[in-house]
Amino acid sequence: MAAARGLLPLSQGELLEALICLRGDTDQAIAQAAQATLDSQTPEDLLNVARATDATPSVLAYLASGSNSARDLYEAVTTHANTPDTAIASLASATADGSLLELISMNQQRLIRAPEIIEAVLANAARTPEAERRVKEIRREFFEKERGAKQIAGELRAQGNIAAAEFFESAELQPIDGALSIDDAWLLAQHLEVSDEDIDDSWLARELIEEMMVETAEQAAANAQAVVNAERVDLGEIAPERISLVRRIMFMTVKDRVKFALKGDRETRGILVRDSNKVVATAVIHNPRITDKEIENIAAMRTVSEEVLRLIGMNRAWTRSYTIIHNLARNPRTPMATAMNVLPRIQPKDLKALSDNRNISEGVRRQAYRLVQTRAGK
Repeated sequence: MAAARGLLPLSQGELLEALICLRGDTDQAIAQAAQATLDSQTPEDLLNVARATDATPSVLAYLASGSNSARDLYEAVTTHANTPDTAIASLASATADGSLLELISMNQQRLIRAPEIIEAVLANAARTPEAERRVKEIRREFFEKERGAKQIAGELRAQGNIAAAEFFESAELQPIDGALSIDDAWLLAQHLEVSDEDIDDSWLARELIEEMMVETAEQAAANAQAVVNAERVDLGEIAPERISLVRRIMFMTVKDRVKFALKGDRETRGILVRDSNKVVATAVIHNPRITDKEIENIAAMRTVSEEVLRLIGMNRAWTRSYTIIHNLARNPRTPMATAMNVLPRIQPKDLKALSDNRNISEGVRRQAYRLVQTRAGK
């Protein structure tokens, strides 16, 4: 009873917590006393508690439920990290303050964690156009897409396309620029052909995980444009449909592009091998469906990373192909150590051409010249 009457030496926050507990006491005298003490608290005292970093969830939930509290108290409760999501959802349903609904809609992390808040805002007639726009965007980006991806995965499994179904069951589907729609996802599903059980990701060492950091929208846009430009260099003029596919793929997250590189078809591999992120590009050559003919073409590309060319040069199966080692030797992007390693196996006529090739590094060209002279007995 002393606590219910506010007679104990407690801090303001501790007092409120005790009173909130005691107002539900089975002893009616205690419950009524606690409620009376709660009702006697000044707005200033309540606001100070709501702004305290150590305010407890039970106190904040009680403050959120008040029907005639001041705007600054609701604002403090709404922005406090300790306020329960259920209390915010109730506040979003009950308030007639449109600006408070806007404030609630700005906490994206909370809305994602508790989608019932989104529904509460949309059901409130006092919502402003801005609050409605924000919560609808979050619902579309984080919930409708997720449901759509699951639906696509189910349909793909029914069609027997297990590889694509597995991808969309685990894909983040949160593109950097918001460009990836469910329609885009369905189109991309047609370019997936490798199942999870056929993938060996043991090459993905711990140190490479750092390369899978989140990209900014600017970095993603630059990467996409670089791939388009590289395809123009290697393939000539490319169709608008191809450019559209490139952008759909390149605006996925780095993590999803790695998965796509490991599971994608020939067309996808041709795009992602040019990715500026070396983990994505090297994932392509770990795709179990990649062919020797593709490796021949990649070895000749001047728009792929040196790491890709180095790994090709280290693969014994691929370097049995004369075309592949010849392409590596005359590619100016090939690391010097890799080029030097394959030069002794190059035929005399091609060595002579390499010794005269001003596009490759001076060191490789001079070594080719020495080998020509040695084989000629000079």
